[in-house]
Amino acid sequence: MTSITLVRQVAARPAVLFEALTTSEGVAAWWSPFDLPVTATEVDARIGGIFRVRFPSPDGEENEAVGEYLELAPPSRLAMSWRWVDGGVAGDLGHTSRIEIELRPVEGGSELTVTHSDLRDEASGATHEQGWSAALAKLARLMDTTAYHA
Repeated sequence: MTSITLVRQVAARPAVLFEALTTSEGVAAWWSPFDLPVTATEVDARIGGIFRVRFPSPDGEENEAVGEYLELAPPSRLAMSWRWVDGGVAGDLGHTSRIEIELRPVEGGSELTVTHSDLRDEASGATHEQGWSAALAKLARLMDTTAYHA
């Protein structure tokens, strides 16, 4: 199995980022690696609760992933399972992996660390790393607006 870890500085407090990670409105605002809108979200942010996110790719393919919240420690940590049910990474349909997100306050905002583990292989890891990089860039742009600095 393969694991990837990405670390980003984001101009928002951990509590604000945690909300963007655990509410339908927050997830819908950034959780797509493409400059296309998320088309559906379902978020039940509690241990054992589920999430679902659906978004199109530039070629018109629909991508949908589901998972279960495994750990929630607001505003600093969450963990969830991740499984593609439509589109996504070739060969990953039905395979369950794990996402862990840690938020740490730093001057000017937060340090956000995403670890996506139990990925099927190196190719899946590389594709997920590209997807996470693009989605986290969207999150950083979103948090860079004055509405999210509170």
